Parts: sequence; structure tokens; C-alpha cells
Amino acid sequence: MANSEWDKVFPLSGEVKWRKVKFKNHFGIEIIADEYCPINSEGKLPAIAVCGPFGAVKEQSSGLYAQEMAKRGFLTIAFDPSFTGESGGSPRYMNSPDINVEDFQSAVDYLSTHDKVIEDKISIIGICGWGGMALQTACIETRIKATVAVTMYDMSRVSGNGYFDGEDSEEARHKKRVELNNQRTIDFKNGTYALGGGVVDDPTDMPDFVKQYYDYYKTKRGYHARSLNSNGGWNVTASTSLMNTRLLTYASEIRSAVMIVHGEKAHSRYFGEDAFKLLKGENKELLIVPDATHCDLYDGGEKGDKIPFDDIERFIRKNI
Repeated sequence: MANSEWDKVFPLSGEVKWRKVKFKNHFGIEIIADEYCPINSEGKLPAIAVCGPFGAVKEQSSGLYAQEMAKRGFLTIAFDPSFTGESGGSPRYMNSPDINVEDFQSAVDYLSTHDKVIEDKISIIGICGWGGMALQTACIETRIKATVAVTMYDMSRVSGNGYFDGEDSEEARHKKRVELNNQRTIDFKNGTYALGGGVVDDPTDMPDFVKQYYDYYKTKRGYHARSLNSNGGWNVTASTSLMNTRLLTYASEIRSAVMIVHGEKAHSRYFGEDAFKLLKGENKELLIVPDATHCDLYDGGEKGDKIPFDDIERFIRKNI
């Protein structure tokens, strides 16, 4: 049962109405979302579906984005992906690029038939790993007018090549495959799925970007009890599909508008810049936020001012 009480890591704005909604994707999995609507809106509105980061829940960054865009005149939803948060799907804490794209498409289904939504003015925002999933969705989903990928990861690339492509070799991938498949045997014998662990509890000797993840997911800034990254993480074997799939194969064929937003100091910046090189057309934009790290674009950073909401709104309104 979805929680009916406000339990986000950010305060509820007095400028929006909020409610829980649900819908099913084409795999029959029930998706739970938070819907935000401008409190004094009249008539039908343009709409936005938001998801991410990868391993987060709608009570964290995606909900913050959804609420802010609702304050700016959009009807928005922030949803939990299949197998995570309050959404359905079993076993828990799995992922699949196919199902994740379908989650976004089912969100578009929901918005397309909403009595307060302008059917041909729907956009999506994906954050972190869901930035890559948003772009992958834009490759197939023609009902989307604009896609915004924020501080994006290409999860298939990092799963197959390691960080900064440091494990981009047949031998390194073979080693990972052996480890994953051995774990499948262990899990089958045990009748349970071993968790890989979320963000580390002690980042003292870790790279700066891991410390930034800790500062968001493990402190009151962004901790949430249902968040995989804040707690036990994904199943160890959850990356199997991502290792055997490549996102963005058809990125050059995306005809709708795409904006990629990344932080100047983000460790993940190369994902966004390389993805942007694949895009074609005059309706594509790359925005680098000065002095921003990866996690600054989750919630605005220390001063709360790093997310370029004005630019995101401008881009979406221009292209819907």
C-alpha cells in the first residue's frame, strides 16, 4: 500500500496540489507516482513525467523536480520505477533497460489520457541513470515533445566498461560475467537475492564523487528509507541486462527536442557530452552548469541554486 502521508526529503510547497496516483505498464507492473498540479490552475496543462536518479525514489530528487515544474505551470508526476520504491514488480531491486523505458512510456500513457493534460504537450525529465533512460525512451516514444537529461549516466556503458571506461576490455567484461553468473547460482540455491550494497557508510578513503553521493544519500539532506542507494542497494545480479545491452543506438534518430544538463565539475560529465555528440537537429541543447558537481543537480547543492530550472522551463516551453 502506497504511503498517503507526505514523506519527501523536501518540503511540500503551498503552490501545488499533491496526490498519489497509480497506473500499469505493459508488463502488468503497477507504477506508483506522486502527481503535482499548480494550485490555482484552470483548464488543461502541459505535462512532465520525471524519474531518477538510478537507485533513488520519487521522494528524493525526482519529486523535487516535479514539484518545482508544477509551480511553473505544468502538471507533473514523479514515479518509482518497476521493482523499486512503492511500485510493484518481483523480485525487488531488479532493473531492466527494456522495462525501465516501458515505465517512462506508461507514464506518458497516463498523462496522455489525463483530463487536465494537453495531450500533445508532454515532456520527460530523467536524472542521473534515468537521464540515459530518458534518452533511450525518446528513441522510441514519439508522443514526447521534449526530453531533459540531467547529470546523466549511460548505465549500460558504465556497467560494461566501468567508470571512465577503465574496464573496457573483453577480459574485464568476462570476469564480471563470471562473477554475475556465479552469483545467480548462489541466489538460486538460497532462494533469495543478495544485495550489492548502496552508497558506502564510510567514504573517508573513497573518490570525491563517492563522498558526494554519501553527502546526499546517507545524510538528512537526501536519505530515504525506501531508497536503494540510501540502504542496501540493487541485487548483485541486477546489472546483467545492462551489461548485455547498449543504450542510445538510435539516438541520432531522435527527432523531438533534447536538452542535456551537466555540471562543470561532475565526474559523470563525459556521459552527457558523449551522448550529445550522437544527437542531430537544431532542437538539441547542451547546458553545462558552472561549478556544479554531479549531486549538486540532485537538489541544487549547498545553496540550493545549482539546478537551472529557468533554462529547463524555457527549453520545454519552446519545444512543446
